[in-house]
Amino acid sequence: MQTPDTLIEVKNLKKYFPAAPGFLTKSSKLMVHAVDDISFNINKGETLGLAGESGCGKSTLGKTCIGLYEPTEGSVYFEKRNIFELKKKQMQKLRPKIQLIFQDPYSSLNPRLTVRTIVGEALSFHGLAKKEEANDLIAKTLEKVGLDPKHMNRYPHEFSGGQRQRIAIARALILNPLFVVADEPTSALDVSIQAAILNLMKDLQEEQKLTYLFISHDMSTVRFISNRVGIMYMGKLVELGPTEELFLNPQHPYTKALIEAIPVPDPDIEMKPAVIKGDVPTPVNPPPGCRFYKRCQEATPNCRKADPKLIDIGGKHFVSCYKVTND
Repeated sequence: MQTPDTLIEVKNLKKYFPAAPGFLTKSSKLMVHAVDDISFNINKGETLGLAGESGCGKSTLGKTCIGLYEPTEGSVYFEKRNIFELKKKQMQKLRPKIQLIFQDPYSSLNPRLTVRTIVGEALSFHGLAKKEEANDLIAKTLEKVGLDPKHMNRYPHEFSGGQRQRIAIARALILNPLFVVADEPTSALDVSIQAAILNLMKDLQEEQKLTYLFISHDMSTVRFISNRVGIMYMGKLVELGPTEELFLNPQHPYTKALIEAIPVPDPDIEMKPAVIKGDVPTPVNPPPGCRFYKRCQEATPNCRKADPKLIDIGGKHFVSCYKVTND
């Protein structure tokens, strides 16, 4: 449900891809359920963290939220307008307000372009600044992200991994967006550099009143930067709540397992053995029931029958689990 503070509203969003015929199947009618009936809101100035194992659909959800993928079903409202109902010119006007920071700073930057061109390309495309004004904006934006404007004529290969990610952040922020999807922005970086990038993103959020959808498989990183956290498993949102509430009081068995697997930087503390057994089932035409029940030690017969609904258990803490909701 939207409130006056809501910037993004995702309603019953689905994104399916056709499964390519191969040795497992000869049919081309099977569908990969990458995102399967997900709903949530993001408020202005908030960071919603999205966590889960690799392949659970986090990146697909993020890219669909900003219109890079057409949904199979469902809606995404930005400032109360369904972005999938906008005409081409309307969407082009909206684009500067919605930006994406890619995962890999090495492949997301064109090695043949200078930093000046990479960061300023969007200004030229949208006709938002002339040459002299654009140069000033590029210099100021590079300063904001901790880079020397004197280096804007250099090429990406002349920078370190952390500096490249700062360039990618500058490219996203130069249009003064309202909403930024950060897709695993620190996963390709060393731990010390990760901390610097996360602190930079928090500072920029406060300065520019940004709203983030922060996607990561690193639970510690998600906890550090997020106001609320959503946990995804096989295309489904299984738990959603305020960050500290979710980490201190996890309810879904999958969330509990992810939190227990967070490394503790103390050699005297013995790590618990992994509690999730078995492999992730195929997302191709999944059967009815909870997606996690085959790997869940707390599964009941109800878990096989139908998908549990995401239910508020109090304090804006939502859980999709029959055992928790007593259905």
